[in-house]
Formats: sequence, structure tokens, C-alpha cells
Amino acid sequence: MDLASVNEALAEIDGQIADIFRALQNGFQKLDKIKDANRRSRQLEELTDKMRDCKRLIKDFERVVKDEAGSVDPNTAKFLNERKQSLIKELNSYVALKKQHASENKRVDLFDAPSGEDAFGEENVLLASNMSNQQLMQHGDNLMDETDQALARSKQTVQETINVGTETAAALKAQTEQMSRVVNELDSIHFSMKKASKLVKEIGRQVATDRCIMALLFLIVAGVIAVIIVKIVNPHNKDIPNIPGLAPPVSRRLLSIVEGK
Repeated sequence: MDLASVNEALAEIDGQIADIFRALQNGFQKLDKIKDANRRSRQLEELTDKMRDCKRLIKDFERVVKDEAGSVDPNTAKFLNERKQSLIKELNSYVALKKQHASENKRVDLFDAPSGEDAFGEENVLLASNMSNQQLMQHGDNLMDETDQALARSKQTVQETINVGTETAAALKAQTEQMSRVVNELDSIHFSMKKASKLVKEIGRQVATDRCIMALLFLIVAGVIAVIIVKIVNPHNKDIPNIPGLAPPVSRRLLSIVEGK
């Protein structure tokens, strides 16, 4: 039965999974020829990434099959279920092969069990040909759950890192704005000090000018007072002219009265 006749999305997903399986087969063949431990580790990591992608696609395949369950006949539903189990079985065979290579390199990664547990020891690393469909499905589901948990932890770590980075950027921005305000305030203070200094100089010049005027007025008034005093004390002094508004001496005023009579 052609998957394209059932659902185009299923056919597309199945084609992508087939491409990954071919890449995994070629990758493990190359891995057997690699002797350097570091290169083997990098190759295993690349193959692990491909198996993650394959696992995600199988989940998409399973979701589409569930969506189509109510719209297909029993034979088609059985065919789709068998195809899903076949994909899981093939993926598990590569997972087991990857575990064998990982144990040889003494590496523990996403597909290995946590340290201290023997649940997935060497005795459970079975070839696909020696496992029943139920065992394969259960084993595949367990591996997928472990992968989902590891991905969830990774996403949480990434999100926490992003949050810390965001908070740090916000704090740096606030500090930058605060420093900018401090610089502006310093500029304002410097300008105010220059303006105050200029104003003090102007006030000093005005005070000096006022003092000069006051001194000049004092000299004028003192001179006038001195002339008046001299005129009163020595009224017959011809060298001192009469001051306008100042009454003439008494003797002259009496002489003028006598002559009038």
C-alpha cells in the first residue's frame, strides 16, 4: 500500500525517516573504520542528533496516524500501525548499535541510563532481531521519554540563561542611564558655577563703581561744606565767591539798610 494514497503528510514524513535511516547506516559503517577516539566521539554525536530527528519524525508520524484513525478502513489502520512499529524497530536497532559503540568509548550520553543504575545495562542492549515488537515499542518509548526529559532540561537551562542575560542587560541599561544623568547633572553644575562666577564678578564691578561714586559725592559735599564754613568764618575774604543761595554777611546787610534810610 502506498502511503501517498492514504495521506501525503505521512508519505513525506516516511521519506524523511528513510533518508535518516540511510544516513545512519552509512554513518555507522564509517564509524567502524574510524580508529581515533575523538573522531569516533564526534561521529557518535552526529549520529545521535540524527536519531533525535528520527525520533521526532516518528512521533509526528504517530500523531498523523491517530488523526487518520477515524477516517480509514481497518486494513489501512493496520498497515499504518505496522509501518509505525517497523520504523520504531529500525530506530531501536540503531540505538542499540550506538550504545555498543558508546560503551566501547566509555561515553555516556543522552541514550544511556543515569549513573548508578543498571536498568539499561549491557544485558538489555539487544539486537532488534532478537526482540519482540512489544519489547521494541516499549524500549523505544522509554528512550523517547528519556530524550524528551533531557530536551526539557536543556530548554529550561537555555531559558534560565536567557532570563539571566535579559536581567543583566536591563541592569546595564539602567546603570548607563544613571551615569548619563550624573554626567548631565555635572554639566549643569559646571554651567551654574561658571554663571555664578560671572555674576559675582559683575556684582564686584558694580560695588567698586558704587564706591567710587560715593567717594566722589563725599568729596563734593565735603568741599561745599568747607567753602561754607570758610565763608562764614571769614566773610571779607574776596578770594571766595558768594555761594548761590547763601545769605550775605550781616555787616553788608546792615549797611544796605542804613543807606536805604
